Amino acid sequence: MSCRAFSPRALRALSKFSAQAPSSRSLNRTSLFQGLSSSGKHCQKSAMTTTSAFFKAGDDFDKVQASRPDFERDTEVKFSKPPKPDWKEGEGGNDGGESLTKNHIEIDPHEEGRPVSNNYKLLISGVVPRPIALISTKSKDGKTANLAPFSYAQVINHDPPLFTVGFVGSLEKAKDSLKNLTESGECVINIISEHFVEAANATAVNAPYGVSEWEVSGLHQAPSSVVQAARVKESMLSIEGKVVETKEFESRATPGKKTGVLAIIEGVRFWVREDAFDKETNVVDLKVLKPISRLGGLAYGRTTDAIELPRPKF
Repeated sequence: MSCRAFSPRALRALSKFSAQAPSSRSLNRTSLFQGLSSSGKHCQKSAMTTTSAFFKAGDDFDKVQASRPDFERDTEVKFSKPPKPDWKEGEGGNDGGESLTKNHIEIDPHEEGRPVSNNYKLLISGVVPRPIALISTKSKDGKTANLAPFSYAQVINHDPPLFTVGFVGSLEKAKDSLKNLTESGECVINIISEHFVEAANATAVNAPYGVSEWEVSGLHQAPSSVVQAARVKESMLSIEGKVVETKEFESRATPGKKTGVLAIIEGVRFWVREDAFDKETNVVDLKVLKPISRLGGLAYGRTTDAIELPRPKF
């Protein structure tokens, strides 16, 4: 079990809410508030860690983790040839037809008796890798700051720069990030890199409203230009954003129950770390960015291998 020290301010916030039962704030929340002692130390019990509403680390997670090789921090992005460099138009797959011999299973997501959790597990393990939007928000009165990761997120346009973020839950019972976003109309989307993945994961903590994920994670705030919410100083790419529109969705399993909110956000300012940006080409260097993506369950991904394929022309 590993322990970390919290600042006095964070400890006061935790103590204030210690009598309240923590609630799940999104599908990517982690229970970190365990083992808090009077010494000011917080001990994380990984065997009890919840990565989502439906995935839990096993009792032997510490043992499994300890048996794995050390993280190779200096691993660089390697470009290789594509699987079939001599591929010709009309050839189809590059596996010699092997995939055509496999059968598929048809699944009705709304089949009677099928738990909605099955859809969640299927989608987050199959639609991978997913970019992660580490979203910083501030309450409308400016008194409460929030920081949380969302993997239901994507860039969808460049003129204007538009992003989508999916929130689990309803507008009526909006959790921290969604509440701040809809009330203030602003946020900052920060891209996660390898050098602060643990801290970014810590922001998924199921903290009560008013407890700062900034302090729990140890990440640093940097001033924004257009919006109130702070940027994550450690992030190589941050996008200040303004809400364009939100749309609420209703459950198919429980008609009348609101279960999801889609936010469309326009990027109004970009912040790129100087050493990761080529001003001549306006390209962010993948080898410097070292982005982290979301996979299924407890897993995160890193980009260490890539191939290049020119877009075909008629």
